[in-house]
Amino acid sequence: MRSHYCGTVTAQHLDQTVTLCGWARRRRDHGGVIFIDLADRSGIVQVVVDPDRPEAFRLAEAVRNEYVLRVTGTVRRRPEGTENPNIPTGEIEVFVETLEILNTSAPLPFPIDDEHLSETVRLTHRVLDLRRPTMQKNLLLRYQVTRAFRRFLDAHGFVDIETPMLTKSTPEGARDYLVPSRVHPGHFFALPQSPQLFKQLLMVAGFDRYYQITKCFRDEDLRADRQPEFTQVDIETSFLTQEEIIALMEEMIRSVFAEVLDVTLPNPFPRLTYDEAMLRYGSDKPDLRVTLELTDVTDAVRDVAFKVFSGPANSGGKVMALRVPGGAALTRGEIDDYTRFVAIYGAKGLAYIKVNDAAQPNEKGLQSPIVKNLHERALRTILERTSAQTGDLLFFGADKPKIVFDSLGALRVKLGHEKGFLTGAEWAPVWVVDFPMFEYDEDEKRWVACHHPFTSPREADLPYLESDPARVRAQAYDLALNGWEIGGGSIRIYREAVQRKVFAALGISEAEAQEKFGFLLDALKYGAPPHGGLAFGLDRIVTLMTGAESIRDVIAFPKTQRAQCLLTHAPSPVSEAQLKELHLRLRLPEKATNAS
Repeated sequence: MRSHYCGTVTAQHLDQTVTLCGWARRRRDHGGVIFIDLADRSGIVQVVVDPDRPEAFRLAEAVRNEYVLRVTGTVRRRPEGTENPNIPTGEIEVFVETLEILNTSAPLPFPIDDEHLSETVRLTHRVLDLRRPTMQKNLLLRYQVTRAFRRFLDAHGFVDIETPMLTKSTPEGARDYLVPSRVHPGHFFALPQSPQLFKQLLMVAGFDRYYQITKCFRDEDLRADRQPEFTQVDIETSFLTQEEIIALMEEMIRSVFAEVLDVTLPNPFPRLTYDEAMLRYGSDKPDLRVTLELTDVTDAVRDVAFKVFSGPANSGGKVMALRVPGGAALTRGEIDDYTRFVAIYGAKGLAYIKVNDAAQPNEKGLQSPIVKNLHERALRTILERTSAQTGDLLFFGADKPKIVFDSLGALRVKLGHEKGFLTGAEWAPVWVVDFPMFEYDEDEKRWVACHHPFTSPREADLPYLESDPARVRAQAYDLALNGWEIGGGSIRIYREAVQRKVFAALGISEAEAQEKFGFLLDALKYGAPPHGGLAFGLDRIVTLMTGAESIRDVIAFPKTQRAQCLLTHAPSPVSEAQLKELHLRLRLPEKATNAS
């Protein structure tokens, strides 16, 4: 039906006859000559309809926004002074010989070029939202990214293998989405949180290089970088060490950015241990574009009179300082705003010291309500460790380590971007390695896996699995970019005995391990190779590349933060007959019953 896409017609096609199909984005009648901006996914081109073509002109008069048109005409230069340098087709226009209205359009609920729509409106009318140039650009870039991943992996001997979407519910961290079985009453499938176990089984089966660009599902609370269904670039390989996997995956990410954005990422990527990342940046996915760093002053304040500091310092907590160069100029209102900000992360307050004279570590040189409760030795140590200068400000966090790291880590990023404490680099990747194997869950009073229960401990730490789980380090590695975790993985456990010990450390009994993971334990008996891998979050990578505010802007049909699809109104009730087929009966919460 067409010879060219709208956005591809340029000056090289002058005097040629072209046939185009697309949507009428705008129609303008200029003294008897009608101009129509015709758009498709490639871009936009101006077509001109003259009264000398009476049939085409008659139809053009009836055209309204978003009518679907087919036009045939001659490419010619625009008159001098009317060029549009902002679009590739801006030098030319198409003088229409014939015009056909393929379909009409009802009046739109919003103009396609409106950039100030609410997300509710956009997601309710997602089909129209996807016609907007920004969204078309985002999704086309997403395609380019997936193509670049496939090209690299195919070229390096990886095989694309599909894994099941209906699988067994296993305790891997997040809540499963469950699917009732009609054939087996009272039994349920689970949608996969990841293909983790299946890709390990593929390694045992001898497919030593696997990948898959696949959907994963987690029934958890949402935020800007999460969706109930998301897309992973899932990768697993046998007979490669952690260092070899990191090097190969780093090469892949550099290749993808070079192909899609023509960006050269650092070579090699910086690397931090988990402990270093937390102590310096308060995050295991630090934004290295921000130059501010945290300083540990816990030992310096153990004997001060200020209980807010000495309390946590003497009971397993942390006291950390964040130096803000020139921050003494911050107003009281700004400090109050930052105090409210850290409260989001559980901080009970935000102590501070303004350094009016760094040479006087006392109330003469330092300004703060807390200075009188800190002896001079502690103040001197704090100033020395933070390298504080006259005119600086020090913020403090004092609480359980997680609260301190979360709150000051977030404050560090906020201050860095608001006040310009930045390196100037557009992209800042970093590997974080040597994660702890376990963390203690205070609510459940047991150890839980930091990554997942199939991550291999470091060989040197195996003796501590039973005696001191806190000392066990994992062979795990995450890749962060601009403060977002974009990939994470590990060397996997490939020996049955070690896997059983890890299950025991997690409080998983022999019987439960056999019930939940018997198929994996059985497979590990039959010559499982050393293997490892990782998964990259495709949605997050594309979000960063496009500069979008949310991953919802790079997914064609996303869910809201309440896990709803405003376009299709999913989830939705089902009929009693469907429930009966599945042998299910609803027992709704009282609130839901009253509402219905």
